[in-house]
Amino acid sequence: MRATTRSRENTRARLLEAAAAVFAEVGLGEASVERICERAGFTRGAFYSNFASKDEMFLELAKAVAQERVAAVRVRVAEMDIGAGLGAEAENAAAIIRVLDVMDDDRVTTLLMHEIEIHAMRDPEFAAAYAAQLDDIVAEVVQLVEEIVEAEGLALRLPAHEAASIILAVWSEVSRRVAIAGLEGDAAREIRSVEVGRVVQLVVERR
Repeated sequence: MRATTRSRENTRARLLEAAAAVFAEVGLGEASVERICERAGFTRGAFYSNFASKDEMFLELAKAVAQERVAAVRVRVAEMDIGAGLGAEAENAAAIIRVLDVMDDDRVTTLLMHEIEIHAMRDPEFAAAYAAQLDDIVAEVVQLVEEIVEAEGLALRLPAHEAASIILAVWSEVSRRVAIAGLEGDAAREIRSVEVGRVVQLVVERR
């Protein structure tokens, strides 16, 4: 039974990985089930044994991306040991940027997230489910901001939820622009750090 469960999980994981690449390359509309299965090395039967439809797979993929981001943020927060104090790093906004940097949106991820957002705009049911996932990410960043503010004697110029939402919005926008410019790796991270850092400085101040 365990071997069967692991095999099914592996099949789903491979299908989702293939779907992420295909969705990013050609968009949801052109990403046929056949094309996804061919990329994953499976038949249509394997697809429909795991997903009722392409939309269901798309929502599962959006959920997986959100969960990976939340998990990465949690790990980075734990590694930084915020409670021990961050000194000047928090003051110049580097602490928050370091945490967000684990979401390192490469071009494929940025394209995928853009496709997810477009689909959410067109499909109310999908939008509701995706909005709940976004709330999880914002909640993690809210916690991060509140912990840094408390530990370092800082203050926010607006509520933590609003601050986190603004920071993430700028992060996403910059990720889109660097993808359009064809930048990746260190070049993309540097631009995000500078622009997100400016926003963080605007919403955080010393008490």
